[in-house]
Amino acid sequence: MKIVQKVKVKNKMGLHTRPATVIVKMLQNAKSYVHFTCKNETVNAKSILSILMLAAKKNSSITITCDGEDAPQVMEMLLKAFEDQFGEAVAT
Repeated sequence: MKIVQKVKVKNKMGLHTRPATVIVKMLQNAKSYVHFTCKNETVNAKSILSILMLAAKKNSSITITCDGEDAPQVMEMLLKAFEDQFGEAVAT
């Protein structure tokens, strides 16, 4: 099953090392192929260096593509992580 969703980077510093590490750890056991596309650049979301190469800043639009048997669960997990700013959100 292939699922495609768009998200916006909400983190103040964009997708830097910490969020990239969180993403890769989340996807360690995922069976689906997961790719991020930003500014016409598509990368493997299971690679920290690939995610960092996107240089996605705050408010960047990212298209997430999950393709595989666990795609719905993987997409749900990623959407929640982006929404929660990978645990970096500061309560106000």
